Amino acid sequence: MKMKKKCFKSLLLTTGLIIGLSASIHSDAYAATHTIAKGDTLYKISMAYNTSVSNIMVANNLKNYDLYVGQVINIPDVKYTVQAGDTLYKISQKYNISLFNLRQANNIWTDYIYVGQVLDIPLLPADIAEEKPVAASAPVVNYTAQELDLLARLIMAEAESQPYEAKVAVGSVVVNRVKSGLFAPTISGVINQNINGYYQFTPVENGWINRPANEDCIKAAKEALSGVDTTKGALFYYDDSSTNQWILSKPVAIQYGRMIFAY
Repeated sequence: MKMKKKCFKSLLLTTGLIIGLSASIHSDAYAATHTIAKGDTLYKISMAYNTSVSNIMVANNLKNYDLYVGQVINIPDVKYTVQAGDTLYKISQKYNISLFNLRQANNIWTDYIYVGQVLDIPLLPADIAEEKPVAASAPVVNYTAQELDLLARLIMAEAESQPYEAKVAVGSVVVNRVKSGLFAPTISGVINQNINGYYQFTPVENGWINRPANEDCIKAAKEALSGVDTTKGALFYYDDSSTNQWILSKPVAIQYGRMIFAY
């Protein structure tokens, strides 16, 4: 009789948990959908589904912790195991999500990841679909084939040994300058610009820009020209050995490897 009572209680607890979570499996990309019940919080839901609050918020585009009874949210269940050569930026590009969202979902705010690490991939509902060919992105600024080559060579000179994110970021700074209205209005104009007797980019002055670009740098240049900005609008960059007080006084946007990008 005691055994029966214990089993009955277990059955009630299990049934209650299932009803309380109101979950229904619906996609390989989501563990479930969850209908908010009275007393639910994002923390409780994250614990029930073995995920993180950040991951749920990103996957559902939630701007705050407010929930309402009857609200249906997606519980993300896309995981990625870090491979040799991976970076957070490369992984975000693989899944067509923003680097910021990937960082937020996994609470990673440095560039350090390790082989075998399992990351949550915060896909939005619109991203869960059959893979389709990706159309080429329209450029955000006009440029010629010669200017693409010039930008790739600048990236090569400035960031050859730095992470791929830094390479894209160098290109982003040039594109941001073209768009800003504060510098020359073309890619070649920005790269070759001389203000008050000073070239804006050292490789133009010392000749390093004349080296041919490698495949990674060409790819990074194309990404920057298509509108990918890994700097959040930065207009300047320098490496971590700089002692120039003028550049060091600029507000920092982000750092990749040894390169620091600033406003």
